[in-house]
Amino acid sequence: MVKRRLLKDVERHLSKKEITMIVGPRQAGKTTLMLLLQEELKRKGQRTLFLNLDIEEDRQFFVSQSKLLSKIRLEIGKNKGYIFIDEIQRKRDAGLFLKGLFDRNLPYKFIVSGSGSIELKEKIHESLAGRKQLFELTTLSFDEFVNFRTDYRYENNLNKFFDLDTEKTSNLLEEYLNFGGYPRVALEDEIKEKRKVIDEIFRSYIDRDIASFLRVEKLEGYSQLIRIISAQMGNMVNYNELSNTLGLSMPTVKNYLWYAEKTFIVQKLSPYFRNMRKEITKSPVYYFQDIGLRNYAIGMFGMIRLPADFSFPFENLIFNIIKENIRFTGADVHFWRTKDGAEVDFVIDYRAKQIPVEVKYRKLHRPETSRSFLSFIKKYAPKDAAVVNLSLNAIEQLGKTKIYFLPFYRLKEVL
Repeated sequence: MVKRRLLKDVERHLSKKEITMIVGPRQAGKTTLMLLLQEELKRKGQRTLFLNLDIEEDRQFFVSQSKLLSKIRLEIGKNKGYIFIDEIQRKRDAGLFLKGLFDRNLPYKFIVSGSGSIELKEKIHESLAGRKQLFELTTLSFDEFVNFRTDYRYENNLNKFFDLDTEKTSNLLEEYLNFGGYPRVALEDEIKEKRKVIDEIFRSYIDRDIASFLRVEKLEGYSQLIRIISAQMGNMVNYNELSNTLGLSMPTVKNYLWYAEKTFIVQKLSPYFRNMRKEITKSPVYYFQDIGLRNYAIGMFGMIRLPADFSFPFENLIFNIIKENIRFTGADVHFWRTKDGAEVDFVIDYRAKQIPVEVKYRKLHRPETSRSFLSFIKKYAPKDAAVVNLSLNAIEQLGKTKIYFLPFYRLKEVL
């Protein structure tokens, strides 16, 4: 069993009247998380009911709200109970359906999950405004992956483990940057089996979320787009170039990338700018929710060996760490480029302050920064800046800016 950090957050929300909604990529572990919650509630003597819209015999109870309520009352009575509904995106007008149930002031607590379909990410949000709390379950973070692979021996002392056992840390990092964090992939020991799993995940995503639900007609074009974005990860995207390469209209390319965002495949990063004449303002950068899926799409799953090939997956990992740690802070993350070629990998914008982050997949032995990074510091004079690397932990003062040189696993300390 792989422990998920989100479990405790969701457990705390079970006492709230709001609908607990768990979203995330297909096969990230949402069903497993819900089953663990149900098991814990049963141990406490609570009444529960678990329904899954992927199961045909369960779908019959969602024909109407009254039929679902009849099923609930039959199973757990009219008193307090916990109702788990898995794969809610399979229900047409799911947001309105849940809103109608919630507004009846029933004695039941609803815990609902679904993969990131357009219905779930957009219409349900609108219908359930003020009636739900959203929890996003990603694939395994690096910390969750390492805890699992080390049998949770260092669960409360991970940074000390990273500091002391540098060789093991390096091996685990390379494994994670090759295979990513899908739980089923992590649970397999043999590379051949890992490849079978990631292939099934990708094909299932295309066949079910894209072909069936989103009704994308040109599936080959969509798949090819994901592969091109995989190859361009971390670089600015030119929509016109993509349109010409794929033989798709520019609106279609933009729609397909929007689909990929809403189904938790890619994450769009917009540029940070204050000077429209000198800084890039429009072209975005894309990273992947899961590094292993990116590697699969580009034909490099489990095959990365050279340090240069680890650079962009490592950059993607840093982006995911940043996103995880600034959640609920109100901050945004961007990249910075100037028209004459200066660049900074990430700029964390807290409105009142900005933190530039430079990423180096290298073991630094002394503080060093790029000319572009220094250019940003000179231009914006941030209070703090970070250079993320594989080993060095040091601090330098440059004018008004304190530059933190940090091993990647300590980045959260300055966010």
